[in-house]
Order: sequence, then structure tokens, then C-alpha cells
Amino acid sequence: MSVACPDGRCDGSGFLYDEAARTARPCSCRPARIARKRAAALAGRIPKRYRGVSFDREPVVSIERLHPAVIREVRHYVGHVAERIDTGRGIWFTGGVGTGKTTLAMLISAAAMEADRTVAIYSLPRLLGMLRDSYADGARHSLGDLIDQLSAVDLLHIDDVGAEQSSPWVLEQLYSIVNTRYEDRRAIVVTTNLITGRESDGPLREQIGDRTVSRLWEMCGDPYFLDSGLDKRLPQAHDALPVAADVRAAWDEDDDEPAYGEPRRPRPRFAS
Repeated sequence: MSVACPDGRCDGSGFLYDEAARTARPCSCRPARIARKRAAALAGRIPKRYRGVSFDREPVVSIERLHPAVIREVRHYVGHVAERIDTGRGIWFTGGVGTGKTTLAMLISAAAMEADRTVAIYSLPRLLGMLRDSYADGARHSLGDLIDQLSAVDLLHIDDVGAEQSSPWVLEQLYSIVNTRYEDRRAIVVTTNLITGRESDGPLREQIGDRTVSRLWEMCGDPYFLDSGLDKRLPQAHDALPVAADVRAAWDEDDDEPAYGEPRRPRPRFAS
């Protein structure tokens, strides 16, 4: 089914036809259609553990008690998500492990999907793994194709920035993705634990490079800090703040995982 032409010129096909001359030429809406088709190839869905995320459920309720100003800003972003995406205004969250960064980022991504925008959600290690796989024989997409697709989605959500092993190749690919979105004024959502306070982004710059961090500051403004001093994933933290998902777990976790906001069974912890 064709989507109506936003410019009111073509029949939804992306082409203008001259019946008399039996010719066709691209409509002004065609570039946007091509970009959306590319984006759709990577458009994701909210991971199973986060599909019930909302402002009136845990752990967001508890996060709001600790950080009311942050939740107020997230509500404002969600309430104006279409406008923020259209203007390329991103948002990013930083803080200690298990403080709710991914949860708030998922609220943003879910709102974008509800607004019928294309969204791609990746942890940075998984994203880089996908880019590396593009070099394999028989790979479905080339590296250039993947970067084009990542650049075309309306909202790119990158989780756990700084968790990857840094290398010149990592720095270059991440910069290419961020810079392309920066130049095209496309929004990005980022979480990281490598900014410990205002003017304290040295560890992040060391990990992903000055150029990339500089563009993230301009695209997203000041990061929102979350720091309760307590990892909500630890069993002893359940009474204080309900458990959030482990961002290092795969996005396609089994359906028998506990419901969102409910404590999970104790599991071995990974080294930070």
C-alpha cells in the first residue's frame, strides 16, 4: 500500500508520470521514501524486558523519587518527541551501573515508535559486532550499507557506550555513524557510565574519541545524571529500587523472564 505523497504531487509511488510522453520522473518525496525504506531495514522493537516500560510503573516511579528533575525532562521530551526528532535533538543519560539509564532511554524509544518513527536500538558492543560481521564472506550487507541504514533511521538508540574494547577501528566506525547523523540533523539517544559529573567526560573521550564526544554534546546538550549509589540489579537492592534489566543481556531474552519492574532471580554478575 502506497503512502500518500506529503507534497501532494504524486500518487504515492514516488514518481510523476507523463501519460502523453510515456515518461516518469522522480517526485520531490522520493528521497524521503528511499531513506525511510533503508531505515525500515534496521528498525527495531522494544526488547522484551522493557515492553511494559511507563512513567507510572516501577522502576520509573522510584527513579522519579530520586531524580524528579530528570524525569520531568524525559516527560517533556516524550511529550514533544516528534518535534525533537524532526529537529535532530537527542538526549543522553549517564550515571552508575543499574541506576535506570537504559529504562529512561527505552521510554524515549517507545514514544518515538508510538509516533510512527523508525527506531534502531542497539547496545554498542552488539552494534560494533554487527558492523564487523559485514566483512564476512556472504554478508547480507556491506559496511557502507549498514552505516547508511543506521544514518537513515529517525532515532538511533545506542546503549552502553564505553563498554566496548576501544581500537582505532571502533573509534572510526562510531565517529562515522555519529557524525553522519550530526550532519543530517538526526536524533540519537545514548547511555553511558563514563561521565561522572559535569566537565568530567575525560574517560568517555578517551574511550570513543574527542570528535565523537564533541558531537554528542552538541546533538544532545547536557547529559542527565542518574546516581543512587545503589545497583538496582543486585538482589539486596530490591526493597529500595525494583530491578532493571541488565543492559549486557541479549535483546531477545526468553519469555519466561520476570515481568518488567519485578525482581529477577539472582544471577552471576559480569565484571564491570
